[in-house]
Amino acid sequence: MLHRFADHKGEAARVVRDRRPGVAPATALHRHFRAGLDRYEPVTGLNDHPEVVAFHRLVFTTPSLAWQLTRYMLEDEEALADTLGSGIEARLRAAQVLAIQRVLARTNWQKIASGRTARDVHPEAVADADRAFAQLR
Repeated sequence: MLHRFADHKGEAARVVRDRRPGVAPATALHRHFRAGLDRYEPVTGLNDHPEVVAFHRLVFTTPSLAWQLTRYMLEDEEALADTLGSGIEARLRAAQVLAIQRVLARTNWQKIASGRTARDVHPEAVADADRAFAQLR
């Protein structure tokens, strides 16, 4: 069931490693998240397909599944930190980025779970992502 999240395992680290020269890691991650919003990718929480909404509800409300998701995120945090460098600054930056993505995705899902459409939530999701990543910089 969690394969949908596992498909994105290590994604943040890959985005940073594969970014173009001169593009800051936070900028690459911001652009990647925004592109996911524009594609209504389930991992962004901005997807109103009934099966996706039900899947998110199950994951977010079942303690064992929520723990599995947390474990994936902690592994992603470690991979991103390793990609960003060594030391506490890299670890803090990785934790901040993944916290931003987690909060944005859950906020998007909550809006959709309350009955709104993904298309309706999209402008808010984009504005929230822009604001969150601007604060990171």
